[in-house]
Amino acid sequence: MATLVQPVGPFALGTFSAPDGGPFPGLLAKERVLDLSRVLDWTPSGVRAVLERWEETLPVLHSLADDDALDWRPLEGLRVHAPVEPRQIFQSGANYRQHVIDLEVAHRAPDDSRTVEEVRAEIAALMDRRAAEDLPYVFIGLPSALTGPYDDVVLPAWAEKPDWELELAAVIGRAAHRVPVEEALEYVAGYTIANDLTDRATVFRRDMPAIGTDWLRSKNAPGFTPLGPWLVPAESIADPGDLRVTLKLNGETMQDETTKDMLFGVARLVSYVSQSARLLPGDLVLTGSPAGNGIHWGRLLRDGDVMEGSITGLGAQRTRCVREAV
Repeated sequence: MATLVQPVGPFALGTFSAPDGGPFPGLLAKERVLDLSRVLDWTPSGVRAVLERWEETLPVLHSLADDDALDWRPLEGLRVHAPVEPRQIFQSGANYRQHVIDLEVAHRAPDDSRTVEEVRAEIAALMDRRAAEDLPYVFIGLPSALTGPYDDVVLPAWAEKPDWELELAAVIGRAAHRVPVEEALEYVAGYTIANDLTDRATVFRRDMPAIGTDWLRSKNAPGFTPLGPWLVPAESIADPGDLRVTLKLNGETMQDETTKDMLFGVARLVSYVSQSARLLPGDLVLTGSPAGNGIHWGRLLRDGDVMEGSITGLGAQRTRCVREAV
């Protein structure tokens, strides 16, 4: 297993398992883990169950984290799974200014007469309009695409251009429907890391261009969204709008940007999603990926590649790519 990077704050949540047992919801503090299913007055089936009673349980978690007399296990030797099993995943696209500009340049038609500078200027103006009109772009992902933060990522044989997209993910702690921006962060229990992989070759429908994007095909292969390692309580993150997002490929830095470059921050995204859907405890709101994707570098994922992703205060994940056998 990769070296585990500890989260900020007094504790974090995660899903763990010992070699001889099944997954359990755990409290991580001081490089040790407490099985919450054994110490709470009620028996949570997983981290999502903890989030469903988040407001009443959060003070209890603080007390447990300081209790050295409990049956703590060393973190070393435990398997770390995706920290939560959401019912719904909402994914924000085109939410980092520089990322969108880079994608537009990379996807220019061969006969496009505009210069690179002209393309950048036009897309920058479009980004300003989107921000002013308060129109995030959000689509829906499948929980079955999630995998653990240290698990291998299987690249499907049909995926011609698999790409990385490291993102800050907000984890919902209260049911939210039609909440205003000013109150939206009150519904966020914490944050984690998501690497929202995309097969660039299947994003756009070639057979029927008028349909537009095909997110089912391009983003939802099993294991295409490594999640975690930890769920860090929101109270431990001073400002989700000022976190550094870094992804390294085989040791070389590819993405290195702060969440300041987001067009729509966490509060605006959560509020926007809640206007149409009812957010539920444990749901994920992925906030988009910064510049530095493989399509920008002209280097897509291959068999044997190792991705290391980190976000300030949230730890780090490390996943190895394995090409599916034909």
